[in-house]
Amino acid sequence: MNDIQKVYFIGIGGIGMSALARYFNGRNVAVFGYDKTATTLTKKLVEEGMMIHYEDDISQIPKGIDLVVYTPAIPDDHRELNYFRNQNFPLKKRAEVLGMISRTQKTIAIAGTHGKTTTTSILTHVLREGGIDCTAFLGGIANNFSSNYVEGKSDWVVVEADEYDRSFLHLHPEIAVILSMDADHLDIYGADEAVKNGFRIFGSQVKDHGKLLVNQKWITEYLKKNKVQGNVKTYGLELGDFYATNIKVVDGYFVFDFKSKMADIINLQFNLPGHHNIENATAAIAVALGLGVSAEAIRRSLVSFKGIKRRFEIIYRDEKVVYIDDYAHHPSELRAAIHAARVLFPTKKIIGVFQPHLFSRTRDFLTGFGEVLSTLDEVILLDIYPARELPIAGVDAQAIYKLITNDAKVLTTKQDLLELLANKDLEVLMTLGAGDIDTLVLPIKEQLIHG
Repeated sequence: MNDIQKVYFIGIGGIGMSALARYFNGRNVAVFGYDKTATTLTKKLVEEGMMIHYEDDISQIPKGIDLVVYTPAIPDDHRELNYFRNQNFPLKKRAEVLGMISRTQKTIAIAGTHGKTTTTSILTHVLREGGIDCTAFLGGIANNFSSNYVEGKSDWVVVEADEYDRSFLHLHPEIAVILSMDADHLDIYGADEAVKNGFRIFGSQVKDHGKLLVNQKWITEYLKKNKVQGNVKTYGLELGDFYATNIKVVDGYFVFDFKSKMADIINLQFNLPGHHNIENATAAIAVALGLGVSAEAIRRSLVSFKGIKRRFEIIYRDEKVVYIDDYAHHPSELRAAIHAARVLFPTKKIIGVFQPHLFSRTRDFLTGFGEVLSTLDEVILLDIYPARELPIAGVDAQAIYKLITNDAKVLTTKQDLLELLANKDLEVLMTLGAGDIDTLVLPIKEQLIHG
């Protein structure tokens, strides 16, 4: 790693890839890359000194590249990727490089089908406020850092352990957290049990002297095929070795008590809404306490935590309307986001705009999407965002639409959405999804401001 002077990223604009690019850039390595489209994030990377182009064009690859990093989302027929393969360049997946980096430092790895980015960001903020100057690779733009990468000077590094493509199996952490083990990425794993077994293997890779923290809701499933149990602790709501209790909403904030054998911390105030985020905070507190962070630093950091872009992010709010944007793209994530909105705004009508992400995920969770979207007061459904996938016969937004039992539903396009919203009496509006629905956030906000 110390000999690398020029690194090239194929898919540099991805949230995980850009964090790695920032890591190398911060170490005075010349960073070059390709991405399909220019985004706010890629423009920021260019401002930070990286060279990026947006055509699959071999002639734009500079000479003297020491390492090529690519994401599994890049198609196999990509010309630049195949050029590097054919010329025998050192070629690594993002997860492999993250694994290489983590082996040089003491690693805290946060895994789970939901909540990784939030928990990783909370923990990073709590540790740094508590005097542990950790490095962090985040799966979103944390508002406290205005970045998805945080440079630290201590031996500790906090990483988001992604189960997609079994990426997290490149990690061998000192401390690991498993937040959830729901079925997801079945295009990779094939079946629910294979997903769970991936998490079991990940947990078994914690170093011998290390610690594993598992959500109480999943501990029975996790231990089903694991013989070693000594280093496993649990956390949760009302149950676990570390747990939150007395949860309530006070003046628009969630307040709760944290209980454990290590410490009890009473009346913690937290800015993020939803019981799922109290769970995430509880996991972060448990790890921080184990590393010696004080109760007072934990209290202070929870109050000052500003959240993550596209994680229940309140984009606009006035006396009439609240507009929330959320990355939720799995039925469980949608359920958590909608429930959080119900708790915060119990008397208001909630309209949700949902863009399904991936044909395979839509196929695998069709019934779940229909059920959870039916809990909204009104549903606006967009076409599927395909990302890396080709269409699947019979799988489209219409298939979800038919399963939504709420009569207040409409199927529309991104192009027609603004006009549709302009004619609605909005109270709470949510945009939901992991595709390119985020490109509509600013136009929606501007329309709300100017009427």
